[in-house]
Amino acid sequence: MSFLERAWYKNSTWLYLLRPISYLFLTLAKRRRTKQQSQIKTKPKVPLIVVGNISAGGTGKTPLVIALVNALKKKGFNPAVVSRGYGGKAQQYPLSVDDTTDVLLSGDEAKLIASKTSVPVVVDPNRPAAVKHAIKHHKADVIISDDGLQHYLMARTIEIAVVDGQRLFGNGQVFPAGPLREPISRLNEVDYIFLNGKKDEIENLKSLDQQSQGVIGKAVELSIEPTYFVNQSTGERKPYFGAPFNMGSKLQAVTGIGNPERFFSLLDELPYDVTRRAFADHYQFQSSDFEGFAKDDKHPIVMTEKDAVKCAAFAAKNFWSLRIELKLPEELVEALLSQLPTPTKTGKKSAKPASG
Repeated sequence: MSFLERAWYKNSTWLYLLRPISYLFLTLAKRRRTKQQSQIKTKPKVPLIVVGNISAGGTGKTPLVIALVNALKKKGFNPAVVSRGYGGKAQQYPLSVDDTTDVLLSGDEAKLIASKTSVPVVVDPNRPAAVKHAIKHHKADVIISDDGLQHYLMARTIEIAVVDGQRLFGNGQVFPAGPLREPISRLNEVDYIFLNGKKDEIENLKSLDQQSQGVIGKAVELSIEPTYFVNQSTGERKPYFGAPFNMGSKLQAVTGIGNPERFFSLLDELPYDVTRRAFADHYQFQSSDFEGFAKDDKHPIVMTEKDAVKCAAFAAKNFWSLRIELKLPEELVEALLSQLPTPTKTGKKSAKPASG
């Protein structure tokens, strides 16, 4: 976590000096939103679901995108995902990503989504162009945007915001005086708010909900659970619970995600000493980053799945990734589906019958 990020979540008093810049940022952001929305001439031919957040850093969007895609597939849809492809360096866009795409081109999140869902993932900084490509070339009948809540050139059918239950909104200020891209009141406009956190965190937040303008009370709790470790070299699996590694082992935790403490706290629940090493979000790992680590099986190097896709080319036998699972409540899936046209076997969609 950078110096500025630490200040946001400690509510450092010197951040008041940045308030005038935050006011300017917010004014420009509002003008940009109005301008972009006025430029939308036509809406996509298929529904578009945006999964995003209002704060800088990771909140748990990608696991939710993966869960939504898999839920839509089970219901007969042919979904595709569009992404900015943060960290990727493709020479040409749109880029269609699958399990064989080089992560250096696609970025880590797009690569992970493609490998875990087996649906088309289209990367393009111009997300409306990615949407058009997914519809034309992949025959998608519903699009999910991984991030893009503030990308207002992209017309959307449903907006979903994810909130980090561990960090919430920091000091509640807009960038650069705080971590917010938009004010908390923006959450009153979205269709769904998902809260990513542990049970005790969520209960504490709900008791203090006046600090977040009432939005937490309206949030749906995400249940993201660790399931097992996967050896990146052999594919071997070990259950997360209990003592999966040899007793006496030291877990060497490495990650480059927006909120590394979320990952580290999971490993702290296991009966091992854990050494921590956090890199910048979306950090592109190289083999040299691990030269100072132990090379024997007694001291596993553990990381998230998003980190693991960037280490596949040089993974040693003691490299492990932690798989997580997100289960969406069936009633929530049904509520979301009620806002979408029903897919048919021909690929065309029938309208929902009128009520009454």
